[in-house]
Amino acid sequence: MDQVTRPTAAAEARDEASPLRLWLRLFATANMVEAELSRRLRAEFSMTLPRFDLMAQLAKSPEPLALGELSRRLMVTNGNVTGLVDRLVEDGLVERRVARNDRRSALVELTRDGRALFEVMAAAHKGWVGELFDGLDDAARATLSQLLREARTSVQEKL
Repeated sequence: MDQVTRPTAAAEARDEASPLRLWLRLFATANMVEAELSRRLRAEFSMTLPRFDLMAQLAKSPEPLALGELSRRLMVTNGNVTGLVDRLVEDGLVERRVARNDRRSALVELTRDGRALFEVMAAAHKGWVGELFDGLDDAARATLSQLLREARTSVQEKL
């Protein structure tokens, strides 16, 4: 009869600390949070997460942004940004105009209605994120934040 071998505590600890296991947990957690935030934005505001993210970039900018700058900040193609902006313009949430110094370039900014809606959505978004992480106390969140900062630095050094 075959005997089942069980991993030792040391082997289990090594597995828990493996970079692959870490990556899979980070990825799974980020995907779960993103999916839930996306679901809530759609249910509460009929808003997609990419449109919300674009509006967030505009809200934090003191001046209108060029489409290329939005693409860079959102890490998506110019075509993706153009499509998002087109829909937000149709909804009256952003305004697009030709740049004075470069007639080939368009600048985008939130409208008054867009800014007002974004402020409501941002407050809800912040509350939802807080709710999703309220199973961790302040000390655990601070530790996790520091560890993720260190992980980001480690990855950036390799790039």
